[in-house]
Amino acid sequence: MNLLEVSGLTKTYGTNHAVNAIDFHIAGGEIFGLIGPNGAGKTTTLRIISTLLSKSSGEVKVCGHDVQTDPHEVRRSISYLPEEAGVYKNLKGREYLEFIAGFHAEKKERPAMVERGMSIANLGARINDKVSTYSKGMTRRLTIARALMMNPKLAILDEPTSGLDVINAHEVRNIIKKSISERSAVLLSSHNMLEVDYLCDRIALISGGVIVETGTPDSLKEKYQCSNIEEIFMKIVETLSHADEPDKKRD
Repeated sequence: MNLLEVSGLTKTYGTNHAVNAIDFHIAGGEIFGLIGPNGAGKTTTLRIISTLLSKSSGEVKVCGHDVQTDPHEVRRSISYLPEEAGVYKNLKGREYLEFIAGFHAEKKERPAMVERGMSIANLGARINDKVSTYSKGMTRRLTIARALMMNPKLAILDEPTSGLDVINAHEVRNIIKKSISERSAVLLSSHNMLEVDYLCDRIALISGGVIVETGTPDSLKEKYQCSNIEEIFMKIVETLSHADEPDKKRD
């Protein structure tokens, strides 16, 4: 069974389609990338899947549970990390993980969850320091740990390495890779095409609220005769912009 099924998903604001009848699925063991230019509908899609935003039409199911009719069960199966995830800076790293574990586990299960979180964050002795003293990279590793320590069936990560230096970004990518099992999956959005190429088993490119291409990185490189995902991205975006030019001239 696919862990995520998206069929005909549409989100409208008045007459504007933020997302327009998109379809994709994610199987267990997959890291799936949703990529596209700013304003393409990526974050809207992630928020709908995370039950934070209602859909206008279509169907979204996580582990067989509908996001609209059964949101509580969906939330039990997912974790969602937005690009600008907040952290309580007056808490120590360990205290922050303990605080989050309190929302997701029974009392007897919390110590093991926090231990997993500390292992994922890999901050050493700094886990006992206040978050206010952390660098941006350390803070992001803590929030990644927050998202993954509960062993979600589907981890939804929006720009997981945004603003990080090369070393911290590399460490976060390895953390994400190691978190996957046959019974779990990751849905991520990223503007870093090299990151998408390295991490993702399959990708979907969304533009103007519509998915315009889907496939494995290797199959798309072969199809478009490109050496990397960034070249494919630019080629597709350029093609779409040229296709819109006659309409603009008529306007």
